[in-house]
Amino acid sequence: MPSSTPKLRPLLAADPQEAVWVAEAKAGNFEALDQLLRHHRPWVFNLALRMVWRRDVAEDATQEILIKAVTHLASFEGRSAFPTWLYRIAVNHLLNVRKSEMEESRMTFTDLERSLDACEDADLPDESLLPIGHALLVEEAKLGCVTAMLMCLDRRQRLAFVLGEIFGVTSDEGAAVMEVTAANFRQLLARARQDLYQFMQNKCGLVNTANPCRCTKKAGAFMRNGWLDAKERRFTAHRLASVRDAAPGRLEELQELQRAHAEIYRAAPFTDAPELLERVRRVLSAQA
Repeated sequence: MPSSTPKLRPLLAADPQEAVWVAEAKAGNFEALDQLLRHHRPWVFNLALRMVWRRDVAEDATQEILIKAVTHLASFEGRSAFPTWLYRIAVNHLLNVRKSEMEESRMTFTDLERSLDACEDADLPDESLLPIGHALLVEEAKLGCVTAMLMCLDRRQRLAFVLGEIFGVTSDEGAAVMEVTAANFRQLLARARQDLYQFMQNKCGLVNTANPCRCTKKAGAFMRNGWLDAKERRFTAHRLASVRDAAPGRLEELQELQRAHAEIYRAAPFTDAPELLERVRRVLSAQA
């Protein structure tokens, strides 16, 4: 891996070194600030990408979140762990960020089902005519489809699902980040799982082999409809790891439940937008 790739650890994992970086960054040490941003950038970006669908909107949201964190760092008093403080900023921003086109259309699971049914299966073009292989295109189509399913949840349910089911934070951690009670966080997560997994059980061939919907056939259809661009990948670019590798923890109360649905999301790429750090630096330099 390139040296610029951050060493991944779970989203809210404690790190004694981080407290040192925070203190030094507050004192004006730009190298310490860079270390903080370098670690948290991919986490914030992956959260944003699963919240807003479009990669460019996720990049803008990540930049704005990191700039907010830096400009408010002096107000961080250590009453909570730094990651909890930072992801509260991220959550509040993502709850209010401009809506994606899918959210603007108020797409429901019923709408998504109709859209998939209307999208007739098609073979991919000859691989020799494409800039990437069929396997990567099918993976991109799959990730686009399962992320579209997330967009059918309301934002609070979506946040709870991404934090709890995909990133594996505990209900207490999720509650602290979303500033709700642990019981409320579990309720949000349970409702999100129920709605999402019921749709997947009835529609998705990855979960239920009796369903006819197959990523290999939908990939060609998505390309034909202009939903999938071999040159502009939203979900498989700058892969660092799988989410399950980056976030090994899972909610205790879900350990005994069937996990096939969750595994689809946790096997997805944990990606990055490395150019964002330089964009943040330029904005901060202009404000100085």
